[in-house]
Amino acid sequence: MNDSRWASIDAFAEQNRDNILRDITRLVAVPSVEGTPEPGAPFGRGPKAALDKALEIAGELGLDTHDADGYIGWAETGPIADGQKYLATITHTDVVPEGNGWDADPYTVRVRDGWLLGRGVADDKGPSILCLYALKYLKDNGVALKYPVRALLGTNEETHMHDVEYYEEHFPMPAFCFTPDAEFPVCNGEKGGFSGELVSPVFAGGVIVDFAGGVARNAVPDRAACTVRVPASALKPTEGVTFEAGEAGATVIRGWGKSGHAAMPEGTVNAIGLIVRCLLESGVCTPAETAYLEVLRTLHASTDGSALGIAAADEVFTPLTIIGGTIKMDGGRLRQSFDCRYPTSTNGETLTAAMKAACGTAAALEKVEVKVPFYIAADSPAIQTLITTYNEVTGENKTPFTMGGGTYARHFPYAVSFGPEHTDIALPDFAGPMHGANEGTPFEKLIEALKIYILALLRLQEIEL
Repeated sequence: MNDSRWASIDAFAEQNRDNILRDITRLVAVPSVEGTPEPGAPFGRGPKAALDKALEIAGELGLDTHDADGYIGWAETGPIADGQKYLATITHTDVVPEGNGWDADPYTVRVRDGWLLGRGVADDKGPSILCLYALKYLKDNGVALKYPVRALLGTNEETHMHDVEYYEEHFPMPAFCFTPDAEFPVCNGEKGGFSGELVSPVFAGGVIVDFAGGVARNAVPDRAACTVRVPASALKPTEGVTFEAGEAGATVIRGWGKSGHAAMPEGTVNAIGLIVRCLLESGVCTPAETAYLEVLRTLHASTDGSALGIAAADEVFTPLTIIGGTIKMDGGRLRQSFDCRYPTSTNGETLTAAMKAACGTAAALEKVEVKVPFYIAADSPAIQTLITTYNEVTGENKTPFTMGGGTYARHFPYAVSFGPEHTDIALPDFAGPMHGANEGTPFEKLIEALKIYILALLRLQEIEL
């Protein structure tokens, strides 16, 4: 590293290790799953409380702060004049539900063998604190900024991203923005998104009393439970499934899978799919229930969409993925949500038609949402600044990549996702992935990421935007 500013950046990050860990711990301690909207808290009390805590921490670091009606907030190095170009980072303080399988309280950060464990340490509360400290460096060192820097703090990324839509409607957008909500080195493209629900009819005289599983549409469920009006002796033993006695002679079927992010379903096991297979192989359901379960079996049969006839790939993105996220009984109907990430070789219309064909008359397709793929050329100046900075700091020789995950970047005219995760670092047995139990991230890599972010923000001052 031959940048003359490196010694100062390195010293700042090293001197603030304990403070960074303290502030990540404070932010993770605020449960922030989306809840019931309230005045001043459009996404519920949890996300608003987490935003408040993040802004409190930013104020303590000497940064100017602003809360935009509870939708989104930010810290900044100083006032931004009307019409002035500025840089931004954007992270989010909301999280997916904690789910099952944790070894300890999800909202209490634990440190084990150099790894931080807790809901949000990787996605995205840990990175939120890194951005605040990056701005603290700029302000404390009196850096003359051609482009002021704003650290945006969202509250609705995990569900609908209405927070950043609100920002776009009410405030000028940054000249360039990066979001620390993915993997290093630089992600310059995101697959399209296709989601919705497969809804059953009301089952008259059905066998299924209740069916519940999953914590979020965009997470593979590791647990699910279905109560049926038949004895356990009528059910076929199935791998990953257990039976227990319910009330009034009913049986509770429990599925035990392996969770993970919808964008990276390889190696996961869907607990809902395990129960669906058990029910169908047992042959205990009514014809209407069976027909609906056959639709679900097709959904859960493969994560590449081949069972649904929607498998797709191109030269820009990895192949299509699809998972079933949650299932619940609502008004006598079963609702199975799904999450699909697709490349440029297909589109929302094609996927919708295929899903309707799979449903036939056994299920209805509802609440469909489509997001088109997002891509920015890797040779653009800002992206080259980021990738060069990453490679110089790490000594690696990486190139930008595309992914299936969806981030805030697609909502901005010129933006990418930029770390801090590393796909080449294996998770230890005691740690889990983003959206999974025991969510973990290596602390040393967070400190390294802070250094990368500071240097990148300094170098972005030197290009024309």
